[in-house]
Amino acid sequence: MKNRGYVYFLSIVAALGGFLFGFDTAVISGAERSIQTNWNLSDWYHGVAVAIALYGTVIGALFGGLPSDKYGRKKVLLWIGILYFVSALGSAMATDVYTFMIFRFLGGLGVGASSVVAPMYISEIAPANNRGKLVALFQFNIVFGILMAYFSNYLIGITITMDAWRYMLGVEAIPALIYTILVLRVPESPRWLVVKKGDTSSALAILMKTDPDAAEDIVERARPENIRNEDSLNFFALFKKEYFSITALAVAIAVFNQVSGINAIIYFAPRIFEMAGIATESALLSTIGIGAVNLICTMLGLLLIDRMGRRFLMIVGSAGYIVSLTLMALSFQGEFFPPGWLPIFVFIFIGAHAIGQGSVIWVFISEIFPNKLRAKGQSLGSFTHWILAALIANVFPFLAGTFGPSLIFGFFGLMMVVQLFWVLFVMPETKGKTLEDIEVIQKAKL
Repeated sequence: MKNRGYVYFLSIVAALGGFLFGFDTAVISGAERSIQTNWNLSDWYHGVAVAIALYGTVIGALFGGLPSDKYGRKKVLLWIGILYFVSALGSAMATDVYTFMIFRFLGGLGVGASSVVAPMYISEIAPANNRGKLVALFQFNIVFGILMAYFSNYLIGITITMDAWRYMLGVEAIPALIYTILVLRVPESPRWLVVKKGDTSSALAILMKTDPDAAEDIVERARPENIRNEDSLNFFALFKKEYFSITALAVAIAVFNQVSGINAIIYFAPRIFEMAGIATESALLSTIGIGAVNLICTMLGLLLIDRMGRRFLMIVGSAGYIVSLTLMALSFQGEFFPPGWLPIFVFIFIGAHAIGQGSVIWVFISEIFPNKLRAKGQSLGSFTHWILAALIANVFPFLAGTFGPSLIFGFFGLMMVVQLFWVLFVMPETKGKTLEDIEVIQKAKL
């Protein structure tokens, strides 16, 4: 159908921010050792240089909702593309570590804002019955970007000998430019037009293309005069009694996402393999395997999320996390498995993440908040995700060197046991419901 194709086009364009998100996040794994050698950085300072993009991500996530509320989702999506483009070129041409960190920080701002605005935009234009799949396109593009970064790093690493890391970082400018141009063709979020601008006619015109069966009902229910006590809502309303249980859900899923250890593996995959005694070239090749498994299992999650539901995927993912992290912890002890088994255990871990947390987190956070709090709630969930990601990336080399990787991955496994209980007893199901229906259900629980 024409309408269906239009929705997919809008969702894919917005989700391309996720491609750049994934590429920017993973590309550093192939360059980080050369950067440390090039500027003779200590382990601690090297951790800061690698994690600086994540600190930018924290700021971008925390404040990304503010301009998207004031100026609209589309304008922020456009500026995200510009930030990615400038960061890629600047990082590649940096002449010292401080300049490098400034441009990586700018890219981090783009990643953080993208994790807030892109899923939110897609959730606000998507029909209820396809929303999970369409928002999960953002995650699909993240893992596709990760795979392309790993593949790009491998090709550049074996073909360019002088300053290969600069090419690894600079190539991101090409997809960043394409994304920025495509964003110019997407319309504004219809729910933002109604709630923030009172522009019901423009919103209705867009919804008649994206969700014609529910268009008039959505516009009517999203009108500010039909939303109780919404005018006084600000960021701190997230912590009021009326909304705190929703806020706690977003914060919890973001915390669990990071204490799985996913970003430690994404950022330091080659180093982790080498710590287990795997040769450098094989380690780089194994990272491509990580990206491929991530992509395939994300596609599976994308197919299942609207059929089986968010909770089912989280249960399956939690079980996979627990098994794989336990095996990874044991493999580093050197008594149970030979080094060559570690990539297999990492692939199982990545598959569990892709089907579970990876497919669900951005969908779930974008669904559970009421319309006027969605940008602020998405910002808080993304901020929680990224502040932990930054801290873990910053301290992982130090902690792994001090306590050993076995203990670190054992801790991650224990946290995933806690996540499983949270999913079983706390997490609600949101599949197949309109955003307005979810809001009514959440209020009824108070």
